[in-house]
Amino acid sequence: MSTFSIRAFGTSAPTADLKQMDIERREVTDKDVEIDILFCGVCHSDLHTARNEWGGTVYPNVPGHEIVGRITKVGSAVTKFKVGDLAGVGCMVDSCRECDSCKEGLEQYCENGNIQTYNGHDKHLNKQTFGGYSERVVVDQDFVLHIPENLDLAATAPLLCAGITTYSPLRHWNVGPGKKVGIVGIGGLGHMGVKIAKAMGAHVVVITTSASKVDDAKRLGADEVILSTDAEQMKEHAGTLHFILDCVSAQHDINAYLSLLKRDGSLTLVGAPEHPLPVAPFSLIPTRKSFSGSMIGGIAETQEMLDFCGKHNIISDIELIKMQDINHAYDRLLKSDVKYRFVIDMASLKN
Repeated sequence: MSTFSIRAFGTSAPTADLKQMDIERREVTDKDVEIDILFCGVCHSDLHTARNEWGGTVYPNVPGHEIVGRITKVGSAVTKFKVGDLAGVGCMVDSCRECDSCKEGLEQYCENGNIQTYNGHDKHLNKQTFGGYSERVVVDQDFVLHIPENLDLAATAPLLCAGITTYSPLRHWNVGPGKKVGIVGIGGLGHMGVKIAKAMGAHVVVITTSASKVDDAKRLGADEVILSTDAEQMKEHAGTLHFILDCVSAQHDINAYLSLLKRDGSLTLVGAPEHPLPVAPFSLIPTRKSFSGSMIGGIAETQEMLDFCGKHNIISDIELIKMQDINHAYDRLLKSDVKYRFVIDMASLKN
């Protein structure tokens, strides 16, 4: 298969800084589109993978799965896009398409393993996939998304991961009018959860450990804020929430948040703490509560999320950075020193 070379930013080892490198992309096949990348969001998963914190990273590694750009080339059999269209690519670029999950539009749960946008296996080139910290990307049209024209493109990029990661469980657990919904943690994920839950019509309650985030939580759309470090506030709100979306990746007492649920309430975890979270049986049993997890969304649901955000003018709160500042951004990300997502202006790499 013919390929072409482009500039990218990646790392050659877990302890090495990210730096400019050349990578190969395949020429478009019949069903591929080529996208000129305009903006790429920075997800904490990028840092985890670049530094091999989850294990299994193949080097060189080029992160980036919150991609927004414009289509520059289409294959002969492409019907969903044309040259000049705005397009997005999220966390997946393919799946088996044959298992029950794929047939139900749940490619994120592909039973044979979906192909990740980076550090996956490119079946065309028989090597690892490279992500969006690069000039261009080539992706099968079935895993490319239409981007609403009315949204700020840079601030739309994080919707491709943070947006769908929070939208999918809120949608699955029927969040909407008449529901009182808790969002634990106001960060890259949590701030999107607040905006989306509010737009769905729910009464939104932010649960945070930080008094300094109370005002910002209300700015984002929260109807109420609970300081989880205040025992009286937690006791006052016990048994009042229908659903909780837990966006915290650090270790925390999950039982304290389960106590806030009503009978038959559910808490869904989308943050990924490093160590297991102990769950006391009697945090669940007496009032038939549920504790679950959720991972991004399928392609159809991701498009639904983008259309929803376009309709409600929902974007991420971002700090725009140059590609050359990515290592500093990673250092700040570790300190939670960003409100609330970094996004790379890819013109800085091209120029």
